[in-house]
Amino acid sequence: MAARPLVARQPNQRLQALIQEAGFSNAGLARRVNLCGEEQGLDLRYDKTSVARWLRGQQPRGRTPAVVCEAFSRQLGRTVSLDEIGMAAGKNLASGVGLHFAPTVAGAVEQACELWRSDVGRRDFLSGAPVAASGLVEPSRDWLITPPDARVVRSAGPRVSMPDVAALRATTDSLAELDHRFGGGHVRPVVVHYLNSVVSGMLAGSYTETVGRALFAAAARLTELAGYTAVDTGQSGLAQRYYIQALRMAQAAGDRAFGGYVLAAGMSHLAAILGNPREVAQLARAAQEGARGHVTPRVEALFRAAEARGHALTGDAAECGRLCGEAVAAMDRAETGGEPGDDPQWIAHFGRAYLADELAHCHSDLRQPDETAEQARAALAGHPENRVRRRSIGLFLLASAYVQKRELEHACEVGAQAVNLLESLRSGRSSEYAASLRRQLAPFVKVPVVGEFAVRLERSTASSGVA
Repeated sequence: MAARPLVARQPNQRLQALIQEAGFSNAGLARRVNLCGEEQGLDLRYDKTSVARWLRGQQPRGRTPAVVCEAFSRQLGRTVSLDEIGMAAGKNLASGVGLHFAPTVAGAVEQACELWRSDVGRRDFLSGAPVAASGLVEPSRDWLITPPDARVVRSAGPRVSMPDVAALRATTDSLAELDHRFGGGHVRPVVVHYLNSVVSGMLAGSYTETVGRALFAAAARLTELAGYTAVDTGQSGLAQRYYIQALRMAQAAGDRAFGGYVLAAGMSHLAAILGNPREVAQLARAAQEGARGHVTPRVEALFRAAEARGHALTGDAAECGRLCGEAVAAMDRAETGGEPGDDPQWIAHFGRAYLADELAHCHSDLRQPDETAEQARAALAGHPENRVRRRSIGLFLLASAYVQKRELEHACEVGAQAVNLLESLRSGRSSEYAASLRRQLAPFVKVPVVGEFAVRLERSTASSGVA
């Protein structure tokens, strides 16, 4: 493998120390790296000589440094950064900002505030850092085994009251609505600025136990939204950090249900985007286990659907089908047996349309175009017009199903509707679905209707990037 020298071309003592800590031989590390790379679709052929070169100061190209981190992370049971293996290449990528589930409430506040400050300060190492699969699962383990925080009350700093918390909740609701309509590219800078300039001051203020729990719950919601907008702008490493801190603040709030939501709706979906299906299911199961006895049927439906997605991605149609059935049954209970006000506010959006959306993704992953189309149509019928990003994704998913069914005119017709919505969005997720459809249509580009639509799709995706 070709390699480039580190800036100083000095012996990599950090890598040597980690090899010793992990109990690896040079050949053993090379084997682990090759295996981790294979799981990510990489054909790596490193050997003990390659590792010896790394120890002398050379650095492998491309995605290999992140794969080396993953190999160490699995062996050591913790997240290992590029900085720790001496392969940050001068970028200081792995400052641990936001990557840890703090053991104390004070530490949680410090980590979250440092993350927000760093993000506002445009420190690119936050968004440029790769995401190791173990870095997603490890915090879920900490959340599962960490006892509840006994106290969150604070007596120093400006007084924070319930009206302040209500203002934070209302702000989060407004920003979430804007995110649905216009995409994360428009909303993320505002979310991060508000966290850094307003929420950090509230967390550093004085508050009673009751106000403090409510404050942490509200801060967790906005931090989770910041994570999602990072996903929507293609910044997975940054999204990981926000999700971890949202999970920790949910713990401080004493809200096990929302902690599970962060795992299933946030981190599990991020694992799916990153192509780690085993972790998708693991995170969804952790959500179910950690929030057991604290969730309503509607939340349970989301958790089951998230786990089903993981099995769909591994091709396990039987297990996926079983979990989809459980998700539908839970939604039935939510809509027939629940009382108004039973559900927390943050799950109110998850109804039949959102569940159909999740099921459509499962069928798409299993390459079942008829079922995908059926569920995508059901989702689109239920999503309101102001859910612009969600509707665009549903339309692209439906168009994709039509391509698989060789119904090219229908695919282009539905795809054109999606493109119309894409023009008002700054959403990396929507653009990725558009790019996927373009690749599917490529073999049929000589068909006139496909050729005409492909030109329009190309122009639209070229002009809809996110910052």
